[in-house]
Amino acid sequence: MSGWAAKKFWTKATAAPVKGGFTVQLDGRSVRTPAKAPLVVPTMAMAEAIAAEWDAQEDQVDPATMPVTRSANAAIDKVAHQFDEVADMIADYGDADLLCYRADSPMELAARQAEAWDPLLDWADKKLGARLAPRSGVLHAPQDPRAIAALRTKVHSLTPFQLTAFHDLVGISGSLVIGFADTAGYATADSLFDLSRIDENWQIEHWGEDDEATEIAEKKRAEFLHAHNFYLLCK
Repeated sequence: MSGWAAKKFWTKATAAPVKGGFTVQLDGRSVRTPAKAPLVVPTMAMAEAIAAEWDAQEDQVDPATMPVTRSANAAIDKVAHQFDEVADMIADYGDADLLCYRADSPMELAARQAEAWDPLLDWADKKLGARLAPRSGVLHAPQDPRAIAALRTKVHSLTPFQLTAFHDLVGISGSLVIGFADTAGYATADSLFDLSRIDENWQIEHWGEDDEATEIAEKKRAEFLHAHNFYLLCK
C-alpha cells in the first residue's frame, strides 16, 4: 500500500457523493488510491464501509485492517485497467472447474463429491446456460465450447468492482461455478467455501488435522468471506 501515511493525520472519515459515485473524505479531503487516482466507488454502502475502516485506525495506519479499502484500490488501480485480461483469466476456470474433476477412488469420496457438486452443475446448466460435464481423474478434458462461451460472456458482464470480488471467489474456491453461485445467493458463503474443500476435508477425516494447513484454510475462508461481502457492497 505505497503512498499511505504511516501515522493517522485526520480526525473524521466520512462517505460523500461525488461525480460518478461515492468517495471517502478525511476531514473534508478526498481519499486517493495508491496510484493517486480518485477513490470513487459505486455505492454509498461501500464508501461507508471504507470510511469506517479509516475511522478505526489509531495512531499508526495499518492497511492489513482495511480490506474493503484494499479491494476498492485494486478495482480502480488494477482491474479497471486490465479488465479483459482479468476477465479472461477468471473465465478460463470454467474449462477446468474444480467441480468437474472427481476422484477415481475411493468410491466413498467420489460419492461425496457427486452428492455435493452435481446439484451445482445442474444449477449452472439451468441458471447460467452452461452444462459442464464431470470426469474422473485429474487429466484435463475440454468442456463444451458453447458452455465456456456462455460463462465467459457472464464474466465479462461484471463491473470492475464486481470482478475484483469475483476474482477472489473463483481463485480461492477453484471453481467458476461456485463463484457464480455465491454471487447469486445459491447458498451461504461459508457453505460454498466448504463445498470447495471436500477433498481436503476427506484427507483430514482419514489422516488427521495439520495445524499449519488448518491455519491456511481459515485464512482462505476469511478471504472468501471478504470477497463475498465486497461483492454485496457493489450493489
